[in-house]
Amino acid sequence: GDGASFGLASRVSRLPPHQLFSIVVFGSIVNEGYVNRLDETQEHCIFNRNRNACNYGITVGVLAFLSCLLYLALDAYFPQISSVKDRKKAVLSDIGVSAFWAFLWFVGFCFLTNQWQVSKEEDNPMNEGGDAARAAITFSFFSIFTWVGQAFLAYQRFRLGADSALFSQDYMDPSQDSGMPYAPYTNEEDATDTVGTYQQPPPADAFDTETQGYQTQNY
Repeated sequence: GDGASFGLASRVSRLPPHQLFSIVVFGSIVNEGYVNRLDETQEHCIFNRNRNACNYGITVGVLAFLSCLLYLALDAYFPQISSVKDRKKAVLSDIGVSAFWAFLWFVGFCFLTNQWQVSKEEDNPMNEGGDAARAAITFSFFSIFTWVGQAFLAYQRFRLGADSALFSQDYMDPSQDSGMPYAPYTNEEDATDTVGTYQQPPPADAFDTETQGYQTQNY
């Protein structure tokens, strides 16, 4: 049916790159995103020693990964949603969430790139974690396009649903029509005839005959 096709299209479109890129970003920062100088014991964020940069990359990566899992579950449950309004809300939320994550990844890419460029060489003389930092920046950039693409595919599904009348009108089970409390008249003339037949008085001759017969009786 239409619901099954919509759910299948959504599952096919949400392929592993969303999750994979998120794992690479937050995994790279968690594992190698904190370094320290030789004369220090405390580790600092590799992005210009700005802890906010590392925290942002980790937070966005983890939440994006969880968001992917959530919508994978929603895609699997989508064919079972019988309400047209609920289906419409699900697809619209997919568009909104995908666009929102594309924006967050764009901000993250710009933030991490800027902090990496202004990082001081003396803060990391051994150039430790450089590959991890570049990987986080690169896959943040890739994530922008994957989420933009997801938003576009979700928008196409929404347009497809509108064109196929899936979202154009509320669905009602035809079997529920028989349970209407008041059945409408199908023929107004039949109803009029029935009422007329019921209210038709007896012929006037009947009353006259009956009256005459009563008057001729003798007591």
